[in-house]
Amino acid sequence: MTAESHLQGVEISAAQFFEIWHHYDSDGNGYMDGKELQNFIQELQQARKKAGLDLTPEMKAFVDQYGKSTDGKIGIVELAQILPTEENFLLFFRCQQLKSSEDFMQTWRKYDSDHSGFIDSEELKSFLKDLLQKANKQIEDSKLTEYTEIMLRMFDANNDGKLELTELARLLPVQENFLIKFQGVKMCAKEFNKAFEMYDQDGNGYIDENELDALLKDLCEKNKKELDINNLATYKKSIMALSDGGKLYRAELALILCAEEN
Repeated sequence: MTAESHLQGVEISAAQFFEIWHHYDSDGNGYMDGKELQNFIQELQQARKKAGLDLTPEMKAFVDQYGKSTDGKIGIVELAQILPTEENFLLFFRCQQLKSSEDFMQTWRKYDSDHSGFIDSEELKSFLKDLLQKANKQIEDSKLTEYTEIMLRMFDANNDGKLELTELARLLPVQENFLIKFQGVKMCAKEFNKAFEMYDQDGNGYIDENELDALLKDLCEKNKKELDINNLATYKKSIMALSDGGKLYRAELALILCAEEN
């Protein structure tokens, strides 16, 4: 079956949801936008009509919002709100634990238990299991393993078998994902280390809230197209959620500001 035919289903499995996303996010940038989004909307309407199904209220609202927009952008979370996907899998995209960037950062810090800068398949499995338990859902281990593998395939942009901060952040709604903005201002390792040492004014090996404030103000001034200084407090609060008792160490700040070098 093709991704288009999956859209005709009354209920979509987790595997089918992945195929739909992979098909319409044709450039693999983690979002549906421009022509991708318009193609999806057109084919969704055609598929539902072919199957003799009306658009659901959620689908109608979605089409009204994005159908005539040329600059719309949606992520996996937004797609999960409109497709009739199996209930347990949908919980991962609707959980209260990931409603804001700050919540997400705190969650990342908890599950990246070895502070490696990424979450491997076992850490991801623990994360998904906890989300289901918080929603009072129990599933078999084999199903949890299936969900873990699908999530890895869905979010692991560089196919290294683990998830980096920016990859897992696609669990956030687009409007909440401030990391999208920071993608355009990341520095090479040399520049990042120089900046860290410059803003770590007392040389104690970490950046505190005041030092981060100075760093972010300068970044906003230099990158006005990408960063909005009016959102400075939000950026700071979200990034400080990675800190260790108010101490933001080099490795944690690097997750936000240091580009991966191949």
